[in-house]
Amino acid sequence: MAARVNKKRSFLFVSKVLGKHIPVNPYTSLLSGAALAILLYKELVPQSGQQMDKLIREAVRGLLDSNYAKEAYEKLMDERLAFAFPEPIKFVGFAETATALGHSMYRLFDDGATYIHTTREDIPGLRPIIRFEEEHSHAVDHRCYALNEDAFAGDGPIVLVDDEITTGKTTLNIIRDIQEHFPRKQYVIASLLDWRTDSDEQAFADLEAELGIRITPLSLLKGKIEIQGAPILDHTEYAGQTGNAEHAATSTVEINKDFSVVDHCLEKDASAFERVSHSSLSTDGYANTTPYLKYTGRFGLQSADNPALDAEITSTAERLNQLRSGQRTLVMGTGEFMYIPMRIAAELGPDVYYQSTTRSPVYPHREEEYGVACGVTYPSPEDSTVGNFIYNVEPGQYDEIFVLLERESDPERMKPMLDALSCLGCDKVHVVYFNSLTMQESKGARI
Repeated sequence: MAARVNKKRSFLFVSKVLGKHIPVNPYTSLLSGAALAILLYKELVPQSGQQMDKLIREAVRGLLDSNYAKEAYEKLMDERLAFAFPEPIKFVGFAETATALGHSMYRLFDDGATYIHTTREDIPGLRPIIRFEEEHSHAVDHRCYALNEDAFAGDGPIVLVDDEITTGKTTLNIIRDIQEHFPRKQYVIASLLDWRTDSDEQAFADLEAELGIRITPLSLLKGKIEIQGAPILDHTEYAGQTGNAEHAATSTVEINKDFSVVDHCLEKDASAFERVSHSSLSTDGYANTTPYLKYTGRFGLQSADNPALDAEITSTAERLNQLRSGQRTLVMGTGEFMYIPMRIAAELGPDVYYQSTTRSPVYPHREEEYGVACGVTYPSPEDSTVGNFIYNVEPGQYDEIFVLLERESDPERMKPMLDALSCLGCDKVHVVYFNSLTMQESKGARI
């Protein structure tokens, strides 16, 4: 558990498998989504029950023992599951935390599936096909930008994937929006945790009756929680927008004068990655014209796209592996850009951990069983009005860190992030851009 800096919800369950706030074996995170996929297959293909029960046992063993996570994940992937339904099963991951969870759930299937994740980014050149609000969040707006406007068409099941369902209001909001524009009969909500109360579950039953639909919940852990006390409403003492490590639950971390940033641009080294040439517009008026990657999930993808993405990931992992010089390595995704960095981390070999930056403000506090011991914060390069955070990276914990960014921003906007990275106590940080602002022609690293 940890305490949120959020008037709407004062607590946070800090996942040991998600790869957001706590560094994890990347296969552990991939396995959590794959385990949900097995539960889904058992639900939709009942005759597979005995086979799926065996795979669930493998998944649970891997989730409990990180040393077995890779073997368990590969066993699940070797099944090469496919849906033999008239229409593909549509997966939707919720930004930002569940973008990789939804992608890894979708990816277990070799055929018969599509995936898209919601985004908090504003892309003026595209019209969102759905839009809804996450009521409790510090960032409420969600949009879905699909290059294929028929991405939600048809009447097949839609699987909504989130890391945690506390009340389920977000899920109800998106179901209403989808049902208004793309009506169907069946929805599945998949999550690592399900904490809905009896009244919350009744709200789902009421919506089922109102809309004439069926909603099936799937989770790895289900239970009840009770909240005591009230949130602290005065957050002025928390350095949530300053980009320092003052609240690291230890003494203030100074900027490392020997800190070395090696700046790499992979737009040519990883030229196989397909791109989408659309600009984003931040709330502070910054228009970033750097292209996006096509197969992150933000613009939708289908089973036929998986081999190309797998090849791109393997090629990039081989390139980054040549840059490794230490034994203990952290690969860090950024914001919604989680799945591709997670997969790259998994292919970099042993002694590699994965986690992502987050926009979730949490109080760091050093105490046994408290989920966030330390952290640094900085304004997002994409939007200076949004605070980003890096949690639970201790000085000397890693020999090197690879920070993977989908898109580069202006150097002045990148500087606060680089200053925050210099506070992590690691002498060497590789900042890797998949798409540069200038789209330079030269190959290799920019140092």
